[in-house]
Amino acid sequence: MHKADEIGLTKRLYFNDGHEGSTLFGGIMDIKNVLKNLCEADYMGGVGNALAVAEKYLSQYATVRRSAYNVIGKMEGKSQSAILLDAHIDEIGMMVVAVTDDGFVKVTASGGIDYRMLAGMKVKIYGKETVTGVFCSVPPHLRGGDKSVPKLDELYIDTGLSEKAKDVVSVGDRVMFKQTFQELQGDFVTAKALDDRAGVAVLLRVAEILNGKELPRDVYFLFSDQEETTEAGAMTKTFELGPEEAIVVDVTFGNAPDIASDKAGVLGKGAMIGVSPSLDVNMCDSLKAVAKEKGILHQIEVMGRKTGTNADVMASVGSGVKCSLVSVPLRNMHTPVEVVNTNDIESAADIIAEYILSKM
Repeated sequence: MHKADEIGLTKRLYFNDGHEGSTLFGGIMDIKNVLKNLCEADYMGGVGNALAVAEKYLSQYATVRRSAYNVIGKMEGKSQSAILLDAHIDEIGMMVVAVTDDGFVKVTASGGIDYRMLAGMKVKIYGKETVTGVFCSVPPHLRGGDKSVPKLDELYIDTGLSEKAKDVVSVGDRVMFKQTFQELQGDFVTAKALDDRAGVAVLLRVAEILNGKELPRDVYFLFSDQEETTEAGAMTKTFELGPEEAIVVDVTFGNAPDIASDKAGVLGKGAMIGVSPSLDVNMCDSLKAVAKEKGILHQIEVMGRKTGTNADVMASVGSGVKCSLVSVPLRNMHTPVEVVNTNDIESAADIIAEYILSKM
């Protein structure tokens, strides 16, 4: 998801009365294990194996195919009209722009990286072989009281290869964060790439819920590439599939110190249903009505302009596609230590599955 200052984003929260957010559908999917496998895989710019991991999960429930750097799954319904469910598979990362004679690596960003946490961070460089590196950090003793955050082009990655680095690392190689998935207390987890592997997990859970049920129409699942850069994956696949409606699942800003309450969702209080001039008002109203009727804990996200998600491009494909947005609140966006609450993933899946089944 994009930065708020790029899209004029505001949020307001409304909660269901009297509901504690228990999952509506019983299931066997271990959400934490699915997230671990998705997040510890890499995927940026066509490099990495997260696409294969997601494809393997989805193939248990849907007919699956690859299309360029995207995965498309289909569950057949009674009508050939279709709804498309999208979550992007790509993550933020970097690309090598130079390797110094003494072996230090310079990179440029691919996606909106939070530069404040780069110093000392571990990365993986996909060169002729996969190389672990760490961003160099100037010791505070030598910074002379300078408290400014270094820009990316002022930082270097140390691989330990020294003068041999040019034999392994080349300009254009992909670079991604090296970070393991961790469970926090209760239902909170932290990892890299929860933006938007959390959304991918939502759609996998939706597929599990719908599996074996009579569906009113065809349901497409799209794990799309390039949301963090161009949104090309979602745009081209929406054109190809031609759905009547689409629901985009992404992450949004979660509550934390120094973040205004009207600009963030509360982790653990349910998925956020988007309301925006760029989204279809009837779909939004139906999602809210379903969540309220079924007692699914949820929040409302108000965006006065664009949403900063794939919904912005999908809505204008062809002669237009009705779009809505369901988001998982997330802390520490665009860092390697993003945080979500898995109950919000269950909430999002329940809302979307009930919406689809309500159209019988």
